[in-house]
Amino acid sequence: GLGNVAGDQLKAASDLGVPVVGVGLLYQQGYFRQVIDRDGNQEALYPYNDPGQLPITPVRHPNGEWLRLEIALPGYSVWLRAWQVQVGRVKLYLLDSNDAANFPAYRGITSELYGGGPDVRLKQELLLGIGGWRLLRALGIKPDVCHLNEGHAAFAVLERARDFMEETGQPFDVALAVTRAGNLFTTHTAVAAGFDRFAPDLVEQYLGGYAEKKLGISLHDLMALGRQNPNDASESFNMAYLAIRGSGAVNGVSRLHGKVSRHLFEPLFPHWPADEVPVSHITNGVHMPNWDSAAADELWTEACGKDRWLGTMETLEQDIRRVSDARLWQFRTAASQPLIDYARQRLARHYAAAGASPEEVEEARRLFDPNILTLGFARRFATYKRPNLLLHDPERLLRLLSNPQRPVQLIIAGKAHPADKEGQALIQEWIHFIRRPEVRPYAIFLSDYDMLLTEHLVQGVDVWLNTPRRPWEACGTSGMKVLVNGGINLSELDGWWAEAYVPDLGWALGDGQEHGNDLAWDAAEAEALYDRLEREVIPEFYTRDDKGIPTAWVARMRESMARLTPRFSANRTVREYTEQHYLPSAAAYHERAAVKGAMGRQMVNWQHSLEQKWAALHFGEVKLETKGEQHIFEIHVGLNGLDPKAVRVELYADGIKGSPPVRQEMTLLHPLADESGGYVFSATVSATRAPTDFTARVMPHCDGVAIPLEDSRILWQR
Repeated sequence: GLGNVAGDQLKAASDLGVPVVGVGLLYQQGYFRQVIDRDGNQEALYPYNDPGQLPITPVRHPNGEWLRLEIALPGYSVWLRAWQVQVGRVKLYLLDSNDAANFPAYRGITSELYGGGPDVRLKQELLLGIGGWRLLRALGIKPDVCHLNEGHAAFAVLERARDFMEETGQPFDVALAVTRAGNLFTTHTAVAAGFDRFAPDLVEQYLGGYAEKKLGISLHDLMALGRQNPNDASESFNMAYLAIRGSGAVNGVSRLHGKVSRHLFEPLFPHWPADEVPVSHITNGVHMPNWDSAAADELWTEACGKDRWLGTMETLEQDIRRVSDARLWQFRTAASQPLIDYARQRLARHYAAAGASPEEVEEARRLFDPNILTLGFARRFATYKRPNLLLHDPERLLRLLSNPQRPVQLIIAGKAHPADKEGQALIQEWIHFIRRPEVRPYAIFLSDYDMLLTEHLVQGVDVWLNTPRRPWEACGTSGMKVLVNGGINLSELDGWWAEAYVPDLGWALGDGQEHGNDLAWDAAEAEALYDRLEREVIPEFYTRDDKGIPTAWVARMRESMARLTPRFSANRTVREYTEQHYLPSAAAYHERAAVKGAMGRQMVNWQHSLEQKWAALHFGEVKLETKGEQHIFEIHVGLNGLDPKAVRVELYADGIKGSPPVRQEMTLLHPLADESGGYVFSATVSATRAPTDFTARVMPHCDGVAIPLEDSRILWQR
């Protein structure tokens, strides 16, 4: 999923002319290939992908030799070579340890996604972060902005700082203060257990020498970058924490996920309100030209022009609304046949490979009807995604599917992680249901879910189902891919659908609240799903006018296409990243890097001063005067010798009924006559709130520094 999102953003960057370079690993055995055996068990296969058969080229020196990078690990070096992928106008570089210069044991480090244990995982992330940054330098590429797509790449933070140290002679703390302004961390994880963590002894083994010899810092200081409590020697090293401490901005991948992430990272910002934890959001999008069918491309071109995804997409909503009901329905009915043909061929091929009888193989070639309502459900089989919610009452599901007047057909696909036995059991449950003779005409499971299957599914299904347990779907982009093709979403109010859903665009599950692992709630949602299908979705599809057009369905489809397709396009996502992060980050990095990092040195000195004096900061007398419609506060603050410009003093009041909090900066009036280092601050606020609603607080302040991301100290008036 993460690879699809990144790939779509690279394609959109190419379309829009945003100067981006991608860096990743070449997994020569990739993610596993899935086979379902006769008992419904998932088997994982790892065929070798020959790079010579892939659309990639070796990265070579001008003399024709491979470009190789040496990464020193304890006791030996790993040599990395690189491959180049041309993504339109954008280049993607993939690092590969399968080089003859390496010992056999090390050639396979990059062979598998999720391969091996923590040791292999840590090596992969070292090669990606440190090796990836060194590759860019070897190619003469000097990025202003380093966008960390998940914490896996966070070691690039260290190598970028080391690079700056080498260029300028600055120590690590200054180099990190400078370079972090140009780093952006995007988190895709919705649960704390999803962050990569490594045991302290493993980090010491692989990075202890690097920290001391290359970064000039102690192991303790390195570990502190990845810990909540720097002084807890037993705490593991969290890659997300490293990414946060090494970045100038952090974002989640949907509005709801931004809120979830603020709670996940609250421990790093003690005493700050959850809403002020510095995590924003930019909702993912998909590259629409990649996922639309030929028929969809033709329809959109007729309505909106060929270059519709290359600009700001302002007119698309109005343009697609002008398409007639008849044209839209003709387009949708035509889209079903290619999916049915593909599903029949793929299923017949799987049956034959599994040793099914000729009769069963032939039956697979005749399954399904393009005129019947087709539901699609395809994703990773993990318990939190609740892929078996539809199977809560198998007999009711069968009655829904096999209704002779209004039949429904269901296509299921998805893989479970090879180590996830619970997820594999969910697949087996579906296989056993589908293999019942009375179910077989209405439901199929297509094994080995991949991008090709995704492409056919999102282009041909009428309704896309998604049933995760809120709020564990960070974003989810599969449902976005049906939008351009006229498919309609029926999904839990989680991830992107929580911000996309309105009643005339699709259907929603859930009440928009979190219910944890409540099995009773799961059962209630399953019943609600059956009801929604039975009473709303299926009748709307089959209720036709005198021309055979389901007018209410087509109206919903048109609104989904018009309002959601531009909004959840990777075009919009990349424009938001560029405007909100890439351009400001580049400017901030250049400002800090000027004169060999002089601003970074000032920042470090400012923080040292805070460290020495912060503990003795305190509040003194509070004076309150209410005049008409205003409260006037005067507050004494002891700054223990700190320059008043090094802090910001505010009056704070919680928001009411969803409104934002009040944050009123207080003005410095004068020093206190009877207290050295004491000052009087004043602020005026509206008397519509009681004076007891307001609390004074002191926080660090330095021009151009992100608070609390770069310094999380805060002192509240008690």
